[in-house]
Amino acid sequence: MADKQDKAAAKEAKKARKAASKAKRGQLFQAFNMQRKEDKALIPWMLGALLVVTGVVFGIGLLLGIEWFLLPVGIALGALAAVIIFGRRVQKNVYAKADGQPGAAAWALENLRGRWRVTPTVAGTTQLDAVHRVIGRPGVILVAEGAPHRVKNLLAQEKKRIARIVGETPIYDVIVGNEEGQVQLRNLQRHLMKLPNNLRPAEMDTVEKRLAAIANRGAAMPKGPMPPGAKMRSVQRTLRRR
Repeated sequence: MADKQDKAAAKEAKKARKAASKAKRGQLFQAFNMQRKEDKALIPWMLGALLVVTGVVFGIGLLLGIEWFLLPVGIALGALAAVIIFGRRVQKNVYAKADGQPGAAAWALENLRGRWRVTPTVAGTTQLDAVHRVIGRPGVILVAEGAPHRVKNLLAQEKKRIARIVGETPIYDVIVGNEEGQVQLRNLQRHLMKLPNNLRPAEMDTVEKRLAAIANRGAAMPKGPMPPGAKMRSVQRTLRRR
């Protein structure tokens, strides 16, 4: 009975893997078609990479007398180069469309690879300017997007607020944009990756807990001005109920 159940489970798992693989291929084909329509140079670049890499490897094989042995290797490497070019051109297209849109920086940060802890919109304005907080090996990074004259004040206020909490932990600030002194959206992830490593993973956890505790404490406090005639004991009673 157990053997039958194991076989059935293995069969279902195999079926699920095939379905996932098929779905992934479908998504790639769809992405390729969309990119091909918008990027007329995509296919020439991919074909060029395939032919050039294959030709180079085949040429090396000619010098060594093993050209037909290296031909499949050259084709495989050429296909890999074509796929890499496809991925980079798709990424470039996506960033070009997202550039300048509200929330684009948060989207880019949430797609960071590695042990980054991202908290979107720790500060913002009604004009959709925002400051996002990232905790990583460099320390705390504040990333702002929006109108420069507004986000500079937001950054300064947030930096001052968290500096009291994180102590000597390095704090970096970044403004996303295309003006001088700003970091372009497509270069944001690379910019963060180039920052020096100042914290160990355990120290990152400590910083994250401190900031989370302050955020939770702030969320528990009532927002806005005290209503006329309200007494402090009624506010304390409300907090205790929460």
